[in-house]
Amino acid sequence: MQDNSRKASGINSILRCAIYTRKSHEEGLDQEFNSLDAQRESAEAYIESQKSLGWTALPDRYDDGGYSGGNMERPALQRLIDDIDAGKVDVIVVYKIDRLSRALLDFTKMIDMFNDRGVSFVSVTQQISTTDSTGRMMLNVLMTFAQYEREVIAERIRDKVAAAKRRGKYCGGVPILGYDVDRESKKLVVNPVEAEVVQYIFRRFIQLGAAKKMGQELNEQGYRTKSWTTKKGKVRKGVRWNTGHIYRLLNNRAYIGEIVHRGKNYSAEHEAIIDRKTWDKVQAVLADNKQAKVSMARTKMVAPLKGVIRCGHCGCAMGPTYARKNGRHYTYYICQKDSKRTVSRCPLKRIPAGDIEQAVIEQLSAVFRTPTLVAKTYFAARDIEQAERERLFKQKAQLEMELSQAREQALELMKPGSDQPGKAEMLTTVNRQAVELSKQLTHVSERCRAYQGNSITEQDVSEAFQNVEGFWEDLFPVERNRLIRLLVDKVEIRETGIDMELRTNGLTTLIAELAGLACEVTERRASR
Repeated sequence: MQDNSRKASGINSILRCAIYTRKSHEEGLDQEFNSLDAQRESAEAYIESQKSLGWTALPDRYDDGGYSGGNMERPALQRLIDDIDAGKVDVIVVYKIDRLSRALLDFTKMIDMFNDRGVSFVSVTQQISTTDSTGRMMLNVLMTFAQYEREVIAERIRDKVAAAKRRGKYCGGVPILGYDVDRESKKLVVNPVEAEVVQYIFRRFIQLGAAKKMGQELNEQGYRTKSWTTKKGKVRKGVRWNTGHIYRLLNNRAYIGEIVHRGKNYSAEHEAIIDRKTWDKVQAVLADNKQAKVSMARTKMVAPLKGVIRCGHCGCAMGPTYARKNGRHYTYYICQKDSKRTVSRCPLKRIPAGDIEQAVIEQLSAVFRTPTLVAKTYFAARDIEQAERERLFKQKAQLEMELSQAREQALELMKPGSDQPGKAEMLTTVNRQAVELSKQLTHVSERCRAYQGNSITEQDVSEAFQNVEGFWEDLFPVERNRLIRLLVDKVEIRETGIDMELRTNGLTTLIAELAGLACEVTERRASR
């Protein structure tokens, strides 16, 4: 603690005064004379008026521009505290109390710390000092009101944001892939190049049905997350995709022209990138994946008829059960109600999953062979395939151009006589980029070859649906589950046979789903 005897003795001695200034926002700080300068000028004038008592202003500036008073994470404040600990300060002078802190708890801690070190505190405009108990009481009262004002301001801001979102306005945040922010109108505008990538991700995810595979494919093709520039001009480069990025993108309702606030959806001002049908299909895939994960976590198996198969005797659902023999897994469906009884009363014991699934597939074969369904599926598949082909060849041309530029840059750096600073490091970086681009180009070229000379035909679709068993075997388990739920409403099992009810609505969704699966199967076969 500093010696305060000089104050009591009445002898004028030098009191070193540190002036602390703060402004919450950076707006206006670039002006020749800003708010921080005005605060310091007032404090210097006050210190000059106390010159007869030995007060003198320290030349060091403790200015926190663009920092909130709600916490103590401020560089100038931390530097001031360090100087107080080092015994370099006798008096702290501020323009107003809330410049030092708006949080009552933080302010109280600082005042206690000042008292422990024998440092006085003065507010210029409020004429408050900590030299007596009355001053400390007034400080606490003022700080209580300052904190109240801060909380009221926060509530007003929250209400303003809520009102803006209800009107569909963009309220800031990290930019998302597919949109840019118009700084003047403060609205989201579509980025055409990125919008194509977003549409591809939604369309391709419906085919793949897995975020991990989607991320791997995007990384292999050289795609990265959103790159953007901050207001201060800092460039935030995109990074490699992971499952978290995929899920956030697929669940972002901004892509269908909506703004979300506290669980409610509002129509937005910006243009939608994804149509509602595609969005609903993606959400259905995500829901199926979630259900499949729960099921696989319990059993590590997939039962495509789960949720649609019922016991015709008890009227309840039949669920999967599993057995393992000689290293092989066997799946059965059993009556859920009967499985809970101490004594079995249902005539259906356990039904082999393979037998019942085969029977359902045979029933579906008649649906798949309908000429109208085959024709419409073919036209939808052709459109999907054409869009994918155009995207791949466009990306291939872009990668070839970037690889050519990287090679030219490497050759330029390897020319003799070049004395460019950091030449070795630049050459290493360029070579690394060229290797990565070459890998991406190889992957995209392989996918392009799968589409060259292998365009899907109406005969391909017809033959695939004629041989439903083969088509079924080429589907992933998640794809089988999704197709069953799309086509089958209910399957009832009795001792005498099977009753199956199909879904008659949603023909457009069915055709789009079958078209996507047909394209996916064709590509897999072509790449084998």
